[in-house]
Amino acid sequence: MFISVYLWLHFVQFMQTKNLASLGRIFGIVVRITAPIRRWTGSTGGRAPYRHPQRQLRRLMRLERPARATGKKIVVIVGGGFAGLNAAKQLANAPGVHVILVDQRNHHLFQPLLYQVATAGLNPADIAVPIRAQFRHVPNIDIHLGRVEGVNLQQRVVFGGELEIGYDYLVLACGARHSYFGHTEWEDFAPGLKTLEQATEIRRRILSAFELAENEIDPDRQKAFLTFVVVGAGPTGVELAGAIADISRTAMRGDFRRIDPAQARVVLVEAGPRVLAFFSELLSERAKRDLVELGVEVWTGSQVERIDADGVTIGSQKLLAHSVFWAAGVEAARLRIQPPVETDRAGRIKVTGDFSVPGQPNVFVVGDMASFEIAPGKLLPGLAPAAIQGGRYAAAMILRDIDHQPRTLFSYRDKGQMATIGKSRAIAEKGRLALTGRAASRGSGSCATELMRRVGGQEENASAEPAVSGRSARNWHAA
Repeated sequence: MFISVYLWLHFVQFMQTKNLASLGRIFGIVVRITAPIRRWTGSTGGRAPYRHPQRQLRRLMRLERPARATGKKIVVIVGGGFAGLNAAKQLANAPGVHVILVDQRNHHLFQPLLYQVATAGLNPADIAVPIRAQFRHVPNIDIHLGRVEGVNLQQRVVFGGELEIGYDYLVLACGARHSYFGHTEWEDFAPGLKTLEQATEIRRRILSAFELAENEIDPDRQKAFLTFVVVGAGPTGVELAGAIADISRTAMRGDFRRIDPAQARVVLVEAGPRVLAFFSELLSERAKRDLVELGVEVWTGSQVERIDADGVTIGSQKLLAHSVFWAAGVEAARLRIQPPVETDRAGRIKVTGDFSVPGQPNVFVVGDMASFEIAPGKLLPGLAPAAIQGGRYAAAMILRDIDHQPRTLFSYRDKGQMATIGKSRAIAEKGRLALTGRAASRGSGSCATELMRRVGGQEENASAEPAVSGRSARNWHAA
């Protein structure tokens, strides 16, 4: 009340004398009174101002660019998988380099054990490591959450939504995604297995299928609920089918009253002539025998024609199934690259002998995005060891450029391959060496443990077992 009267008297004085000093006093009082309100509201009329997180991120990204003024080279790494994470580690604390690692998720995912999360053998936290935790004490590496949609090679900028980052060197390590061979409508009925979200969705569908079968009184519908179809007999498909069959016959025994989980029908469908085509024929046949002994029906030479809510159509045969899972094909993650670069039929970017894009020596493509020939007609395999080696190599070449040293050609060290089939079966191959059964299973578990320890840097994340065991089977009903 007093302030209102005071302001009114000054206003009357101004109107009578036209003295600007009186007007100045009025303005000063108003400014002092409203200052706390304006600080709180941000001049938005009584509410705290909303700032879009992506726009804040864009402003933050632009603040990183002055690193060039100190002579440091800005290296942008897109993707926090095996290749991207190891490229960043190779550049950690390197002088003259400032690294920006961008990923659409805040964790690194150990994909080789993703099928165990899908079948309740492991929890999601067992195979996911926070990316920021890997670089907590590395001052020259910044981690940013964001989705990169494209690259402008001429302007040396990556972009996506409100995100825009300039670079001196670029490492593309975005990985791969599932390919439905032009039938994207199948994805709703047959989810793939590339992310934690997909793994937990598959686990939900498997668990729900048994519960729905327990409550179903119609024998035909009950049979459909207990039928599981896995499309694609590569390592992911073989491991997933084997784990479902193993769990239904061991871990779930005695848990239901009206159904027998051991009667669940697991069908593995493969368009090619044999399972695990990248292995030798001898090991492929051994894997098929192990699957059959677990209770898996293996259908080779079977082309999927249609997938819908009722099941799968294979040729002229309709297989009624409530749960269908996709592990048949993959393609490289898609980016809008300007000007366009050459790709193969799977969308992988063709690179030179040092993983750089032809005509763009400062742009590297590694991991599942790269089409890299290690021999005429033979591409670098899409395995974790290959991605790790590629990421480290690309980082090493960046450091050689900065030190004005010539680049060297990449040499792949083949560490072999393996596939787990159920609880105590596996196959492994390295050169002429081949392992099967329990020996391969133990080797698979040891290799997975060591790889997780090296990638994640955390001993507690290295406790994964080679396959679903009785100890972890109780996660099934806690899923």
